[in-house]
Amino acid sequence: MNLLPISPQEFISFLKENNIKRFYFVYDSESERVKSSHEELDSITKFFNADKRDFRKHEGIFVQLSSKYDTLYAAFVHRTNRGQGAGGLRYWQYFTMEELFRDGLRLAMGMTHKNALAGLWWGGGKGIMAYNPELDKNDPGIREFLYKEYGQFITSLKGCYVTAEDVGTTVKDMSNIFSKTRFTTCIPPELGGSGNPSVPTARGIVAGIVAALEFLGEKVEGKTIAVQGLGNVGLPLIKFLFERGIKKVIGWDIFPEVVEKARTEFAGFNTEFHLCKRDDCSFFGVECDVLSPNATGAILNPATIPLIKAKIICGAANNQLEDPVRDDIAIHNKGILYVPDFLTNRMGIVNCADEQAGYVNNDPIIERHLNREWEYSIHQMTLRVLKNAKDTGKPTGSAAVEMAEELSLENNPIYGHRSQLIVDSLVADNWHLA
Repeated sequence: MNLLPISPQEFISFLKENNIKRFYFVYDSESERVKSSHEELDSITKFFNADKRDFRKHEGIFVQLSSKYDTLYAAFVHRTNRGQGAGGLRYWQYFTMEELFRDGLRLAMGMTHKNALAGLWWGGGKGIMAYNPELDKNDPGIREFLYKEYGQFITSLKGCYVTAEDVGTTVKDMSNIFSKTRFTTCIPPELGGSGNPSVPTARGIVAGIVAALEFLGEKVEGKTIAVQGLGNVGLPLIKFLFERGIKKVIGWDIFPEVVEKARTEFAGFNTEFHLCKRDDCSFFGVECDVLSPNATGAILNPATIPLIKAKIICGAANNQLEDPVRDDIAIHNKGILYVPDFLTNRMGIVNCADEQAGYVNNDPIIERHLNREWEYSIHQMTLRVLKNAKDTGKPTGSAAVEMAEELSLENNPIYGHRSQLIVDSLVADNWHLA
């Protein structure tokens, strides 16, 4: 049976029929093949072994079924030479299992690249909780159970993956995770954490926009910025951009309450905020200097790229290119300067990485990522990638990935490639049977 085209709810029924509560897929470096915990999942194993786009020797994919609410918990671990796989937990609705797996694979690999370019001693990981449409996602009792159980799931993985906040997950949800595991960041400030990382993330996007404009010999003042997604990152981004002297913001979102909040917050500013349908691509064609995608991924594709009139693309959304090679080339051929998301949206994970070191006002360890001088700052790394792409004739995404890949293979100076040993131990201990 091909399990990729079916929905997560149909997949859960399949798991129950086969008495599977946990399963994994791990990459075996000797055979250069993916191995699974269950023969019944062979169609998925074959998918990973055949895929050349999104599966990139991910060290481990671990999945568990909720004991109560027919929800899938997943942790994707990509490359952990630099340290534990680290990345946020996305609570999202997926319509097929292939969609879920591809999203997790790409998000985890994106975190590998992001952490490496940021100079962090962390590897790439990502968490996914697949939304069950039969549940009320706003029910506090249901959310508390799901996130506490996800915390237990993370604990069972022995530290090869450290989770954090991402789309669909709140700071309150993170406190519920924290109550069941120590392998998490972005917990509430009252519990010693750094809280929601959206504001520092927005500051990082501004740094990327400023660097890209500087590369073209221009300044941010007087520019028109188009912002897709008016949520936790989009709104502070708009605030910071107006503080830098931009002329106008054109923004859009699929949620009416989010659009209304933006209109209220920026009443009196030179803005246009629009409500759009999920599949409406027309707004990508607005006249602007910079297009900033700040919602979900895969929104730069053959349907949207031909519409874009901006000279620069720079935003916080993860995995903006639907196809990392095809769409990178398409943007390059159109003469648009694309700043890869994993180069500039690092500040959330930087904020998380700094938690265990305690807090100081105007933390210099955090601020150096946002200044213009430090060699690994967003500004300097953006200029370095754009210059390399120009000198070699490569698309900017390709140039950034090459730099990130090289850095990501450096082993942690203290622990070496420890998380790979953890993955190996989980397999040896029959994690899937516990």
